[in-house]
Amino acid sequence: MGRRIAVVLFNLGGPDTGDDVQPFLKNLFRDPAIIRAPLPIRWLVARIISSRRAPMVKQNYALMDAGGGSPLLGETKKQSAALEAELAMRLPGDEVRCFIAMRYWHPFTEEAAAEVQKWGADEVVLLPLYPQFSTTTTGSSLTAWNKAYKGQSRTVCCYPFEENFVSAHVDRIMEAWERAGRPDQVKLLLSAHGLPESVIKAGDPYQWQCEALAEMVAGRVPAHWEVSVCYQSRVGPMKWIGPATEEEIARISDQGGNILIAPIAFVSEHIETLVELGEEYRLVAEKHGAASYTRVEALGTHPGFIATMAGEVTQALSMKAVIRSCAGDRLCPSGWSGCPHAERKQKAGVRITENAV
Repeated sequence: MGRRIAVVLFNLGGPDTGDDVQPFLKNLFRDPAIIRAPLPIRWLVARIISSRRAPMVKQNYALMDAGGGSPLLGETKKQSAALEAELAMRLPGDEVRCFIAMRYWHPFTEEAAAEVQKWGADEVVLLPLYPQFSTTTTGSSLTAWNKAYKGQSRTVCCYPFEENFVSAHVDRIMEAWERAGRPDQVKLLLSAHGLPESVIKAGDPYQWQCEALAEMVAGRVPAHWEVSVCYQSRVGPMKWIGPATEEEIARISDQGGNILIAPIAFVSEHIETLVELGEEYRLVAEKHGAASYTRVEALGTHPGFIATMAGEVTQALSMKAVIRSCAGDRLCPSGWSGCPHAERKQKAGVRITENAV
């Protein structure tokens, strides 16, 4: 008799309706991985930010859906179904089921953990839909999962350099270039969600992984294209990593370039890709005189991306270690202390090795 294998897909989540926007934002900003402050301060900050940002964010969600909701759950369900089908072919005899664990809205991580427990999985593989590891995304989801699920699980921490994943990005970029009429003087912007600079200085490897991936992509597109990395979605007065996407678009547009802009840290279409990249930044490009502006689609159910996820799951199942990257063991250079493979110390002073993450 085959195994029951649960694959848990981690993602951010998004509001189902306009009425859910403010509570969704409150959940986001009270996460200690996002707002690194003591609990009373964090809850106060979350209440203030969510109430101030909710009206504007509601308008942006309304641009995508008449009910004011996010398409992220629907997109994730499509990826889940495609992954289940691929794993069924790769693991004949086993029963594989994907579960969606959203961090800040339904289905919450706790709901997914209860479903996996009820199903009676023999093996559990945690698979983030965050290709690059960050303490603010995958790290936060792992913390929530470990509190909610009582049992063994294996973790895929990141896969930014996996061959099929890189090739899928290049495919999407070249498809967009063809769609734009194969323009000359292309300026390719690879945009990722930003982080406060303090998070990176504390050892988070996210920026390094994004920029190393960008170098791989740059090596596979036409050599005469100008390729650069930028960071979007700044919030608050803190200093964030840069350059900022909006500033890069303005700079390139002033030169009259043909802009292709591709999300390299988002694998699903949602507010940051459809509205921020697709609408808001297009207006910046037009204002500054860009020759053209073309948004590259997120990977979605691209066969290369589905193959990436399926490969990482099967590799995780075959390894003795409980955590893997696309390199097998540790991917990040030793200086990045936030890497989940690194030895870390909890506040209580207890050492945690990679086998206890």
